[in-house]
Amino acid sequence: MPPMQALPEFAQSLATRLLEAGPGWMLLVLLGLVTLAAGLGVAGSVLVIRLRAARRRARRAAGSAEGMRDRLTGLALRPAFESALEEAVWEAENKGGAPVAVLHVALDDLRGINDGFGQSAGDGLLVQAARRLAQLPAIAEGGRPGLPNLARLGGEEFAVRLTADEAAAGAVAAQVCAALARPFEVEGQSMGVTASVGVACYPAHGAWSRLLPHAGAAMRHVRGAGGNSHALYAPAMAVDLREQALLVQDLRMAVERNELKLLYQPKIDSASLQITAAEALLRWEHPVRGVVPPALFVPLAERHGLIGPIGDWVVAEACRQAAAWRERGLRMRIAINISGHQLRHDRFVAQLEEQARAHNIPPSRLTCEITESVAMEDTAQTRIAFQRLRRAGFHVSIDDFGTGHSSLAVLRRLPAAELKVDRSFIVDLAASESARSIVEAVMTVARTLGLRVVAEGVETEAQRDILVRMGCDELQGYLFARPMSAVALALWAEGEPGHSCGTAFRPSLFDATSPAPMLH
Repeated sequence: MPPMQALPEFAQSLATRLLEAGPGWMLLVLLGLVTLAAGLGVAGSVLVIRLRAARRRARRAAGSAEGMRDRLTGLALRPAFESALEEAVWEAENKGGAPVAVLHVALDDLRGINDGFGQSAGDGLLVQAARRLAQLPAIAEGGRPGLPNLARLGGEEFAVRLTADEAAAGAVAAQVCAALARPFEVEGQSMGVTASVGVACYPAHGAWSRLLPHAGAAMRHVRGAGGNSHALYAPAMAVDLREQALLVQDLRMAVERNELKLLYQPKIDSASLQITAAEALLRWEHPVRGVVPPALFVPLAERHGLIGPIGDWVVAEACRQAAAWRERGLRMRIAINISGHQLRHDRFVAQLEEQARAHNIPPSRLTCEITESVAMEDTAQTRIAFQRLRRAGFHVSIDDFGTGHSSLAVLRRLPAAELKVDRSFIVDLAASESARSIVEAVMTVARTLGLRVVAEGVETEAQRDILVRMGCDELQGYLFARPMSAVALALWAEGEPGHSCGTAFRPSLFDATSPAPMLH
C-alpha cells in the first residue's frame, strides 16, 4: 500500500492504467477502490473524484472508438451526446457551471415523406433538417471540441444540449419548431413537415442520466396532442409513459393468454331491414384492468410493432367464426378492420387468402375495411395492396369516409366496392342541413363510381328514415344492435327466446357486386 501522502499520485496512475486495461477491468476494481476510499478521509474523496473523471474520459474514449458520427447527417450519435451531457452536468455540480437543458426533437411525418416520395427524399429532408438545427444560434454557439451539443438519435429524432434554464430552453424549442416548419426543397419538390420537441432541465428534472428520457417523454406528450409544438417535462408524463410501457408488455402476451376477443355488430339492409353482414370489432379483456378500449391499445400496438400479430389473430378468428356460423346455416359477410401497417405488408393479402382457404370461406364473403386516411395515401404500396385484394376477390370498403382529405382522382383508381360514411355525419343528420348535404354528396359520388354506401352510427329512427330515403344501401348502429358475442349473435339470428329482435338474416346481398376497375 502506498503512503498516505502519495495517494493522489497513486490514484491518478491507477486511473490511467485502468483506462489502458479497458472499461471491464475498471468497473471490476471500482467498487473495491471506492470502499477503500470511504475509510481514507479527504484523500479518499480525492480518489473518488479522480475515478469519476476517469470514467467520463473512458466514456468519451469508448464513444470515439465506436465511430460517433451519423453517416447520413454527419452529426454525433447518442453515446457521444450522453458523454457530453454527463460532462456538462458534472461541471454544473462541481464547478459552478451554467444550467443544462436537453431538447428531444422529432419530425412528425417523415414516414409520409418516405412512403410518398421514396427513401432518398426522406434522407435528403433529414440532412437539411440537421443542417437547420446546427445553424440555429443557440445551438451553433453552444458546442465545444469533443463535446457535441447536437446529435441524431436515430430515425427522425435528434437531441440538443443547451446551456439554458427552463425559460431559455423553452424559447429555443419554439425556435426549433419554427425553423423545421419552413418548407424544404428536396429533389425538386417542396416538402413540409412539423416537429414535436420535449424539454428537460438539470437539476429540476433529475440526474443527467434521466434528462434525455424525460425530454423524450415530453416529446411523445406533444406528439400525442397533435405535434408541431414543444412542452416542458412534467412528472405526470413519466407516469403516463410507465403506464404505457406496462400496457405494452401486457399486450405482447395478450394473444397467447387468450385475452383478445371479437364482438360482432350486425349490418342491416336498408330496403328490407334484414341482417346481411356483421363487423368484427376487437376487444381486449385485461385480467386486472378489465376491458381496455381499442382507442387506447391499438395505437400502442401500431407504435410498438405489435399490430402485425394482433391483426393476424383477428383475421384467423374472424374466418374461424364465419366457418362456424356457416355450419349452422348463417351465411353472411364478415367485415374486418385492416390497419395501414397490415396493408403495407407484402404478405398480408397472401395470409388473408390462406386463412380463407383454410376455413373454406369464399373471399367474396370477407370485407376489408380500410380507413379513408390510409386509402388516400396513394402510394405505390397502397395501390398494389388494393390490386391484390381485388384480384383475390375480397370485398373492399373505405371506412370513416368524409373525415379525411379525399381525392376523387385517387378514389377512382382504387378498386373499392363500398364507402362507409363516418358516424360524425350521421349524428346530426336529422337536425343539420349541412350534415344531410354531406351525406347526399357522398351518395352522389358513390353512385357515379358504382359503389355501395354504408352508414355507421345509426341510433334513431329519424336517422334511419332519412338514410333510407337517400338510398343508402346498409345501416349499422345501436338502433339495431350493439356489438355482441358470436354466441349471442347466433342466438339472435335464429330467433331464440329472449334473443330475437324481429330482424332476420337473409343471404348476402353482395354476391352480385364486384370491385370497381383499376384505372391506369
